[in-house]
Amino acid sequence: MKKVVLACDLGGTNLRMAAIDRQGEILYRTKRETPKSDRADEIVRTIVEEANECLEAVKGAGKTEAIAAAVPATVNVEKGILMKSPNVPCLDGFRMVAALESELNIKAVIENDANAAAVGENWLGASKGCKNSIMVTLGTGVGGGIIIDEKVLRGIDGTAGEIGHICVEPFGAPCGCGSRGCVEQYSSATAIVRLTREKEPQYPKSELAGKSRLTSKDVYEAGKNGDELALEVFRVMGFYLGISLVDLINILNPEVIVIGGGAAAGWDLFIRHVEDQIRSRAFHEPGIRAKLVRAVLGDDAGILGAARIAFD
Repeated sequence: MKKVVLACDLGGTNLRMAAIDRQGEILYRTKRETPKSDRADEIVRTIVEEANECLEAVKGAGKTEAIAAAVPATVNVEKGILMKSPNVPCLDGFRMVAALESELNIKAVIENDANAAAVGENWLGASKGCKNSIMVTLGTGVGGGIIIDEKVLRGIDGTAGEIGHICVEPFGAPCGCGSRGCVEQYSSATAIVRLTREKEPQYPKSELAGKSRLTSKDVYEAGKNGDELALEVFRVMGFYLGISLVDLINILNPEVIVIGGGAAAGWDLFIRHVEDQIRSRAFHEPGIRAKLVRAVLGDDAGILGAARIAFD
């Protein structure tokens, strides 16, 4: 019989679940809003409901061997514990693996969501075939996953790969992590909006000036139209993102850096500035070797990565 795993991508907004075979084919998928709850058991109940829906849909297709959950948290993979989940704080310290195994009677594993996305892109996406790759996700924050010699780099505490908290401006904007000047404060979707507001007085003729509700997409659309304020914001974004990638290139010598997430839509507006920093700051050979590519799996990167982890 075909071997199947369930893969869950738990986000702050949506909870995706899919039944996936060993070749990466998605046999069935579901999607619901993540429960707005301060109780971990309610989130588990939603995961279990989606899992049972997937199990019912594929019960004739093969044997379901495990469930893997990609979660927005630092995790202790060996103990199956979510250590810190900023966007879903009720999961802090939660024993997710034990809860899922108790409810579903199949093996469960968990992984940080950015690590899972990196594995997904490495399995079937933009970094397929590369033994050493890095994924950077530009969303509300900046996330990352690092694969060295075909293995996820987790570190002794499970917190390795926090690319968003590379310091690029020592006396810069305060960050939610407690530090200052993290690249997350300059190259995320949230940062794009903040930088636009800060620079707005210098560009009174910008179509963004005085706009009451501003999103990173608004800034991107303005940039495509040649708006000087938007172009300056994406220059700053690319400048600081480039500095952080130089650090990664010099330290880890990757074959490829995959850039994904919603804010990566602004690729054409920021990537030149990223490349400028790599050319001027990185060690020559590693800087030339490291390819910068866009992610290709979109929202499926996390569930496919989780599935691959479950199979492994």
